[in-house]
Amino acid sequence: MRRRYFTLDVFTTQRFAGNPLAVVLDSSDLESAAMQSIAREFNLPETVFVLPASDAKHRAGVRIFTPARELPFAGHPTVGTAVLLAHLDGETGSREIVLAEEVGPVACEVQPGGAFGRATFAIPKIPKHLGVVRDAGKLAAALGLKAVDLNCGNFAPENWNAGNSFAFVPVRDRETIGRARPDMARWGEAFGQGDPPGAFLFCWEVVDPAHSYHARMFAPAMGILEDPATGSAVAAFAGVLAASGLGDGRHDFVIEQGYEMGRPSLLHLSLSLRGGALESATVGGDAVIVSEGMIEA
Repeated sequence: MRRRYFTLDVFTTQRFAGNPLAVVLDSSDLESAAMQSIAREFNLPETVFVLPASDAKHRAGVRIFTPARELPFAGHPTVGTAVLLAHLDGETGSREIVLAEEVGPVACEVQPGGAFGRATFAIPKIPKHLGVVRDAGKLAAALGLKAVDLNCGNFAPENWNAGNSFAFVPVRDRETIGRARPDMARWGEAFGQGDPPGAFLFCWEVVDPAHSYHARMFAPAMGILEDPATGSAVAAFAGVLAASGLGDGRHDFVIEQGYEMGRPSLLHLSLSLRGGALESATVGGDAVIVSEGMIEA
């Protein structure tokens, strides 16, 4: 059967930057194994399969696959799919689109703009702290670094989850983050069976002084050696930042990622605290349609 698909670049306003995404429409009759095979064929960080909405309040159901596994939730697929569906609906004004993901319904505020657009989603879960990293030395070695490199103010290597689990790894500066390389011979020692499959490295030194943090993300167990922009990690990063001593009220951050890959990406994170606790957070960014075609599947 011929199925229509689009590719987009997400968390950027420029084609051939940001995080690439494939979105396959009319996927209701596809089995999980077929979806996984198609995701491997596209070989992009994630591929989305759009399904009919089972709830009239939702625009669509979606399933999200990396080349290696299905994910319950992911950020750049959420942003890209919301922008694409608003474009296909012919919308010109700001609107809300709710996508039913495995993690639950994800509400997105979308500003369509033809082949370009912007979407911001409310994080589906308040980030949960999963504890400190068991062995910082093994973690550093798995990233091609030394334990002394894991230093960024009062931040410590910790595991958090806001739909997907990540190890958050503070590093000294951009030179250090640029040296990081997954060492697969040591990866299993640092990331055991029950540990987060991805490592989100961050530092204060940024390319653009208007930005807040510089980041990289590695997840070889998910079939993603390095990701240009990781919205679900930034969703969980809201928990890291909220626990760092921020005061009540709204706080806005811009995280730059993908620069070492030649695919610069900007992720906008806003979070609100009340009574010293994280009350809500949103993640947003731009997306641009790159291609349209048909796939036999």
